[in-house]
Amino acid sequence: MKTYLLAVQFDESAPAPSDQEFREQMARTGQVTTEMRSAGSWVFVGGLVASSATTVVRPGAGTTTMTDGPFAETKEQLGGFWVIRCDDLDEALAWAEKCALACGSPIEVRPFQDAQWV
Repeated sequence: MKTYLLAVQFDESAPAPSDQEFREQMARTGQVTTEMRSAGSWVFVGGLVASSATTVVRPGAGTTTMTDGPFAETKEQLGGFWVIRCDDLDEALAWAEKCALACGSPIEVRPFQDAQWV
């Protein structure tokens, strides 16, 4: 089995959903997560707060600096994610389709590197 990250791409410049729309979205994504668990694919899921809460720690010359704000200045940020285990990319893409429809946002599918150093 391979491990994949399904990353929710969130557009922070878009209008926020109403409370009702947000509850409906969370119910849909919860249903997909439940389905993943039942199928044995689910590893972890998490939602993230707005990128304005971000602190970036940057290395340089043997020390670090810390700055507020996201790493990249862009309207699209990581809004949440699922970590899943699947037999192959096709299976991961099928889950990504369900996730995209449930949350109404683009989903980036990225495989984890094989942990050869462990």
